[in-house]
Amino acid sequence: MNPHHHSPVTAPGVELRRYGAIEETDLHDFHQIVLGLDGSMEMTVGGVGERIDPCSAWLIPAGARHDYAGIGENRQLVLDLPAASLAVPERLFDTARAVRIDPALAALVRQIAQRAVLAGASYLSASSSVSLDTPPVSGSSSSGDDLRARRFHWDASARLCAAVLSQTGIAGNSAFDAAAGLDFARIDRWLRAHLAQPLRIADLAAHCGFGMRRFHQLFIEAFGETPHRYLQRLRLDTAVTLLADPRHSLTDIALEVGFGDQSAFTHAFTRRFGLAPGQWRALPH
Repeated sequence: MNPHHHSPVTAPGVELRRYGAIEETDLHDFHQIVLGLDGSMEMTVGGVGERIDPCSAWLIPAGARHDYAGIGENRQLVLDLPAASLAVPERLFDTARAVRIDPALAALVRQIAQRAVLAGASYLSASSSVSLDTPPVSGSSSSGDDLRARRFHWDASARLCAAVLSQTGIAGNSAFDAAAGLDFARIDRWLRAHLAQPLRIADLAAHCGFGMRRFHQLFIEAFGETPHRYLQRLRLDTAVTLLADPRHSLTDIALEVGFGDQSAFTHAFTRRFGLAPGQWRALPH
């Protein structure tokens, strides 16, 4: 069976999908997390098959061929993660695996699924072709609907990734981490908890029990980029979720995610997303 062909994907995206009873095959150049929502489905990756239900998920690395079929009525929330989009440790996707999800993550999946319906996000069968390219930046012919959808995808994806990485059952395989030398999930949680503080690599290395040079090497192996680049991406991902709450002023958000002032925050945010934070917040819901 030939796998589906996908349009290039450059931005993270969240889609509600139903899987048909006839087995199909897929292969794509971006990571993917399939989160159970309603009913169940079967998925096989690398010869390992598991049933996905509302308490489980599949983590699928880029380039991993996978076969799947729905079982009766079903709905899944599918998160597409192209390279260099969200802050996600690369080693989270070292291998394909089915995992159980805790009640907090299951509740977030259901909440985002409801938002997807309200936002008019595509509701697709698995055989549909999806393009989630980043829309043109402000000042182009991009419609308000495109920009609103873009904000929904970034916000929902950032929230889901943060929840995935905070869940021990998905990210914290102690044997796996110990063998690789660096607990990437624990470090990600530490960075998220200290966004407002300047990053001192020597302190973080000592906290993890490594010398600075060795820690820097292990960090790049686990996260796919340097600590400062990963932290910058993480700060802006977090800012996207904070902008959804109007109680946070732009200055408060800038300081909370570790920028010295609102001007520095606005410059970094605009460079990455093509819209200033105030413009992003003002997009219609």
